Amino acid sequence: MSQADTRQAPTRQAHNHDHKVVATAPREASPIHDDFWVASGHHLVDRGEEGGLVITDAFLAAYLARPELVPPEEACPVERGLHASLLAEPRRVVPPDELALVADEDARENLGYFLAFRDHLLAHPTLEAAYLALVTRGKPRLPVIFMGHLAHVIARNAFDEVTDGWALRAAECFYRAQRLTFHEGRALLADAETIETHEHDRTHSPLLSMLGGPAVSELEVLNDTNAGTYRARSDAHDLVLDITDLAGGRAAMARAMTRWIAHLTGIAIEFTPVERFSGHDFGWFLSLDQDGTAFSNKVWRGENLEDEEASRVLALFTFTLPDHPRLEAGKRGAAGFAVLGSSADRFVRIKPQNLIAGLPLAAGE
Repeated sequence: MSQADTRQAPTRQAHNHDHKVVATAPREASPIHDDFWVASGHHLVDRGEEGGLVITDAFLAAYLARPELVPPEEACPVERGLHASLLAEPRRVVPPDELALVADEDARENLGYFLAFRDHLLAHPTLEAAYLALVTRGKPRLPVIFMGHLAHVIARNAFDEVTDGWALRAAECFYRAQRLTFHEGRALLADAETIETHEHDRTHSPLLSMLGGPAVSELEVLNDTNAGTYRARSDAHDLVLDITDLAGGRAAMARAMTRWIAHLTGIAIEFTPVERFSGHDFGWFLSLDQDGTAFSNKVWRGENLEDEEASRVLALFTFTLPDHPRLEAGKRGAAGFAVLGSSADRFVRIKPQNLIAGLPLAAGE
């Protein structure tokens, strides 16, 4: 079961510069509901006739405004000229020998990654098609930041008409790292950056430090009452997902997984959260994250998990592969299981590409 292979992005010191980004007509948000996940940049893309997202110059230009690509004052003339020309014409072909003239090694590498990403997107009719190609073929090899951005904007499209705040909060985990906290008998997932901010504030506030309790206790836990507010506050990442109960956060994760796979492949797979595996003869499995993959492989081989490993299994799901032409004929109807795990330092980093790359897709798919 293949998993998508990606690389970490190189870093470069950020510089603050004001640059004008030429935008095309944005895609309007649905007038039926509050807009959400605005940071995905979904306003900068169009939607095709079949529902997929179509790339625009504005979407590409937004990347050129990122600090990794904006030339600092000391940048060489070639770098500054290349950046300016791409801002004016984001689809312009850049020959390798022109890129090679950029003096700064980090700048040259970052621009190279951007151009490879851009060319990959332009080679496909929709962002969804480009994402599928990356997931199933593993080429070109790109920094993980690009996979995260694609997952974010594609998820925004996939969940466009969803009003279920539980499922939306679960899907937020597809593109935002989470911190796991066990508090008062509950297993809570909170946005990692939000928790980091709260912990930083505590170090500078004697009053907050005296209050005690984990940082997650300062945030609001998602429930049936406040779930209706999720869309309006989604970009604040300040709602905590309780995954303790089967019918709560785990069921929400199951619904999010189903919708994600269906949007990208057209295959409807219903996931059922369970407390344990018993009486099942599994013919396939999926894992939602790197740690879940390690645990799943042991279960698949019939091995028992160590106590420490078992404590890091956050959710188990069962499913049945449907009779769908995009799946291998011999796997249709097979029972499967899926695992969500956490790292030893209690981070949860879901890789939504695993839900696609791990499927037994038929040859040619």
